[in-house]
Amino acid sequence: MKRILFYLVPVLFCFGIGAMAGWLQSEALVEWYPTLVKSPLTPPAVVFPVAWSILYLCMGISLGAVLAREELLQARSALVWLWLAQLAANFLWSVLFFDLRNPTAGLIDIALLDMLVFAYVVVSWRLCRPAAWLFVPYLLWLLFATYLNAYIWAFN
Repeated sequence: MKRILFYLVPVLFCFGIGAMAGWLQSEALVEWYPTLVKSPLTPPAVVFPVAWSILYLCMGISLGAVLAREELLQARSALVWLWLAQLAANFLWSVLFFDLRNPTAGLIDIALLDMLVFAYVVVSWRLCRPAAWLFVPYLLWLLFATYLNAYIWAFN
């Protein structure tokens, strides 16, 4: 049962943060975002909740894999802090970009988020490779999202 909680709690936490971010951006998605000049590579709106659901699941399982490894007891605190920091930056991006409607602040935040996620991948690669692999799709999606944010910043 304890092992299941190592995975379940981070996954539910990720989905909770994602739900709050979604709630915060809902008004801007209707009133503001459609008025922006967006990249021709911007996916259809339906892609975003599907992608984020998969990514939040992977993020939670990644931390669960770290927490479940008893031999990482001493080393895992750095990974947990990196994981929490990237999730906070992830949530903050929604506030900055959508709630405050500030692509500049969003771009600064997502650049920091890219670095935090890259650092998590590097550190977890040395300690728990499955945890690192679970973050690779997230890192790739974030790099694409950074491009989309930069495009909006440049053309609006």
